[in-house]
Amino acid sequence: MSRLLDLLITRPRRALVGVVLLIAFAGALGGPVFGALQDDGGFVAPDAESVAAVERIERATQTEVSPSVIVLQETRDRAAVAALDRELRTVPGVAAVSSFATSGDRALLSRDGGTAAHAVLLRADADDDLVVSTLESRFGDREGVLLGGSLVAQTQMGDQISEDLGRAETIAFPILVLLSLLFFRGRRAAVMPLVVGIATVLSTFLVLRLVNAATELSIFALNLVIGLGLGLAIDYTLLLLTRYREELAEHGPGRAAIAATLATAGRTVAFSAATVAIALAALIVFPLNFLQSMGIGGAVVAIVAAVLSLLVTPVFLALWGEKLAVRDTGEEAATRWYRISHGVMRRPGLIALATAAVMVVLTLPSLGAQWAPVDQTSVPTSLSSRQVADTLQRDFTATDNDPITVAIGGTDRQAVGALARTVADLPGVVRAQAPVQLAPDTWQLTVTARDGRASDTAQQVVREIRELPTALEVQVGGVAAEFLDQQASIGDRLPLALGILAVLTFVVLWLMTGSVILPLKALVMNALTVGTTLGVLAWIFQDGRLEGLLGYTSNGGIEATDFVVTATLVFALSTDYGVFLLGRIKELRDRALASGEPVDEREVVAMGVARTGAVVTAAAILLAVAIGAFSTSSVLFIKQIGVGAAVGVLVDAFIVRTLLVPSLMALLGRWNWWSPAPLTRLHARIGFSEEGPARSAVRPTATPSPTNA
Repeated sequence: MSRLLDLLITRPRRALVGVVLLIAFAGALGGPVFGALQDDGGFVAPDAESVAAVERIERATQTEVSPSVIVLQETRDRAAVAALDRELRTVPGVAAVSSFATSGDRALLSRDGGTAAHAVLLRADADDDLVVSTLESRFGDREGVLLGGSLVAQTQMGDQISEDLGRAETIAFPILVLLSLLFFRGRRAAVMPLVVGIATVLSTFLVLRLVNAATELSIFALNLVIGLGLGLAIDYTLLLLTRYREELAEHGPGRAAIAATLATAGRTVAFSAATVAIALAALIVFPLNFLQSMGIGGAVVAIVAAVLSLLVTPVFLALWGEKLAVRDTGEEAATRWYRISHGVMRRPGLIALATAAVMVVLTLPSLGAQWAPVDQTSVPTSLSSRQVADTLQRDFTATDNDPITVAIGGTDRQAVGALARTVADLPGVVRAQAPVQLAPDTWQLTVTARDGRASDTAQQVVREIRELPTALEVQVGGVAAEFLDQQASIGDRLPLALGILAVLTFVVLWLMTGSVILPLKALVMNALTVGTTLGVLAWIFQDGRLEGLLGYTSNGGIEATDFVVTATLVFALSTDYGVFLLGRIKELRDRALASGEPVDEREVVAMGVARTGAVVTAAAILLAVAIGAFSTSSVLFIKQIGVGAAVGVLVDAFIVRTLLVPSLMALLGRWNWWSPAPLTRLHARIGFSEEGPARSAVRPTATPSPTNA
């Protein structure tokens, strides 16, 4: 690291040219990742029963199970309907088209007879992208014709995500520039985080493009990558710059100040990135591609943000040196934070209890959360797929476009018939068609449940079919079955994910602090922050509050994977800010111990808060803007993640770090730093400390007074 530092700061202009070349290279090769990632959702595990049912039927028929494209046509002319049927059949990949004109099914005609629905069934091996692009080019602009269905909704949702990303960047970037000028205090200083942020996002795109070559990733992960990449890069750069200004006052410009900055704040950045990456990587254990992509994208961008912050920031520090100094060293703000923390610690028990109680109350709405699937209702009303879905629900009788599909394996015709009759008699079943033999050992039974789609009734029907005693091989698919399988996949892997999250976070925080108490407290406080965030999320979106302000229409629930992603992200960022504060408190305490003087535990905490309070607050605001910008997304589940992440980081910075951390630190005193003797000896041998080798050139000083905070 010492040799690398010398290489970077000896010729900073050359190093800066390297940074520019890196950005150009990453942009050229990483930019196309938008077109490479998958937009087909990934909200169901590939080995789920609902997926197996569909695959079995498709192998037997070589066509998809149910129509994935629905075309609405405003006309009362039966001949015009039949003509559009014939046109649709000429689209490459289309296996069959059904309408009331060709099948006589009145369910494919609106109640007033003015709108016809065309159910388009595709071949199993059809190129979905080609089908949608052909449909849009031929019929997208045709008057009186609307394209919809799950396949069109999926494609339009992916396109909308890309459009929303551009809009979010347009909104967030100018705000981040203005806030950077305010918080970094100087035009030169404000350039640093923006350069590091852009380099982080583009470099992560490049890495994800390489990862995507090995395992397909979801395009939805790019929202997290852009928001988190910009936010973390700015936060880490702010932490490094703030520390450099302190070291600059002590050492003057040059290698000593930069080395001291990396030995202290640089180590904090490394630990912070490790905690964020570990937390988000826990999502990889879930078998859903959406969650795995979020986990991979989040872990990669955290590591890239830390690496580039530690490589690029020293270049600017060496290049501009004293020009980054400021006259206002933040003494007034530090004194204010110092006084606030001492005020909190005067009544630590009362404040800790009151704060925790308020957060628990705010958590309560999350306990009654209702899950909602990702479907056409997640698409904005401006898109044709949403308009088709709304029209079908409003103006048509049940069309069986999303039926419960039962794949039956067996050759006993009588047993299959008996099973079909049993299914038809189940409560909640409106209609069960006669089983159709697709192959010698494969049958298809199509069932319509009352309320349709993923309603509670449809889900109960799926459960009852799966529980029927039979010697036949029965696999149930359809939207309701997929919804149940998604929840089951999350529930099965949730204990493992939580275990990995807790254990690895504990280990990293122990490596940083040498204490077993501080990591345990961090886990508890993170849980409170996550609970508060999820409670606010449920209070807003499930009950349809703030619809006008946030620009959405409630579907009566929260998407289940949103809960998981938001909880993990907020946990990661809470640990991130905890590392910022604990790293500084530990450094001050270690210096006091090295001086041989008695340690005033509360004074050390107050000094740590004084020196990081402004940084953590500014970092939280910047990150809330970077990630919260995606609350402007017109795709509902992306909006939910954006709102949840913004709420979480602000709650953590303004409530947890301001009230809960100082009060709990004051209550436990020196016991905060307790660890069993064997672990203490192990930690001493490992040597993870803020006072590492690079810090040896900086003389230890006594615990600072409030005036030089």
